[in-house]
Amino acid sequence: MKLDSSVSAVVTGGASGLGAATARALAAQGVRVAIFDFNEEKGAQLARETGGVFCKVDVTSEDMVDAGFARARAAHGQERILVNCAGTGLAVKTASRDRKTGEATHFPLDAFDRIIQINLVGTFRCIAKSAQGMLSLDPLEHRERGAIVNTASAAAEDGQMGQAAYSASKAGVIGMTLPIARDLMSEGIRCNTILPGIFNTPLMQAAPDNVKAALAASVPFPKRFGAPEEFAQLALTMITNGYFNGEDVRLDGALRMAPR
Repeated sequence: MKLDSSVSAVVTGGASGLGAATARALAAQGVRVAIFDFNEEKGAQLARETGGVFCKVDVTSEDMVDAGFARARAAHGQERILVNCAGTGLAVKTASRDRKTGEATHFPLDAFDRIIQINLVGTFRCIAKSAQGMLSLDPLEHRERGAIVNTASAAAEDGQMGQAAYSASKAGVIGMTLPIARDLMSEGIRCNTILPGIFNTPLMQAAPDNVKAALAASVPFPKRFGAPEEFAQLALTMITNGYFNGEDVRLDGALRMAPR
């Protein structure tokens, strides 16, 4: 797919981190970008910077997702590109003991469900609604109508202690990538997923310096955090390379996460 001003895109979780880098990279190619995010201040600022449109969206809300797509399409027309970066995490052991009292507790199931709803169900909700809209588009060269890129995590394959909910949600994103690509193959819509390792996002920047140094040293090569722009570069490759379909690709400097 050729990227220019005739193409529009939606980036979920687009106000910061990996999503913001992807929104900027798409806008730099002339693409008209709509940013879905819950952070109104950062989202609106990035929309002004990129000449795009901000849509306040919680991906767990059917109504907000519908309203976001309606606003984006009113501003830019039907999107040909969807990049899903909205997500969250929580580190709690499946079952554990209180260090002081010895009391046994388990992972709160409402918190487990929340992670699944945001990372997995929210991703699929946006895919289904975007793909439905893409069916209305005229095909481009090679019968292509659109491209979808999702964000999973290296933790989907080697999750650490406390990551059962997060790993399950991201493994679900990987698991649905190929079936979605097959569902949409006759309509010329491709679907791929990126599995980032340790990236220099706002969440990571808030960690203590000693923690960041240890994490960076754990990456085989290069021994540093991934840059959001490197994630965006791979996302654009998945979008522009018409033979890239049904794949999940690790982007992690050969990192394989230790148990803790």
